[in-house]
Amino acid sequence: MTKSTYTISKMDCASEEQLIRMKLDRFSTISSLTFDIPGRTLEVIHSGPQNEIFSALDSLNFNTVLVKSEHTTTTLNHTDHDAERKLLYQVLMINAFFFVLELIAGFIAHSMGLMADSLDMLADSIVYGLSLFAVGSSQGKKKNVARISGYFQLTLALLGLAEVIRRFVGLDVVPSFQIMIGIAAFALIGNALSLYLLQKSKSKEAHMQASMIFTSNDVIANLGVIAAGILVLFTGSNYPDLAIGIIIFGIVARGAFRILQLGR
Repeated sequence: MTKSTYTISKMDCASEEQLIRMKLDRFSTISSLTFDIPGRTLEVIHSGPQNEIFSALDSLNFNTVLVKSEHTTTTLNHTDHDAERKLLYQVLMINAFFFVLELIAGFIAHSMGLMADSLDMLADSIVYGLSLFAVGSSQGKKKNVARISGYFQLTLALLGLAEVIRRFVGLDVVPSFQIMIGIAAFALIGNALSLYLLQKSKSKEAHMQASMIFTSNDVIANLGVIAAGILVLFTGSNYPDLAIGIIIFGIVARGAFRILQLGR
């Protein structure tokens, strides 16, 4: 067997791990994947050359670099698929709940930041849902579902960006900073819980590494909405909310393109 180690500089949250898992799922030569999200590294134990594995990883545009490839006698542990499925359901439900909550709160508060953040939650829900669907499905079905999901997410992101532009040029409604800050802080707790569950599943110590949280795009988005709410409070303007909306919608659109990579 061969152990190939890669650095993946843009792998900074658990949903991107799931995208990588789905991308490599077609390789029967792969026996084990070991992710270190805080360290942004991936160890792949496989038979045969690693060239095709690298090409698949590189197609995701996560800035993948092969560190080393060496012979190994590592004994593999069998994966508890039922436990993984249960974990994915848990984080899927958390993200789906906060998607609905932030979307409703965004409409009530007239906040594009909250609505954008809700789509970021939806994007993660789509990834975890795809991961669940991938278990036992054919490659053709996986690719079709990935394409549909990617285009759906991209459409929502573009509609959101269009609404932000509309508000920039013609709708001067100041959002409720109280709802923005409160709901975003609540969503931050939800993301922390998801990351805790994901990290706990891979650690005998069952703890969450702080570096994993603070490098997560989801957490950064939550903090961005909170910061925008504070700026709305002090400026009385909707511009901070619209600015964070543009940034997060851009992140969601980027995630959609990554999902579409799975459909190729």
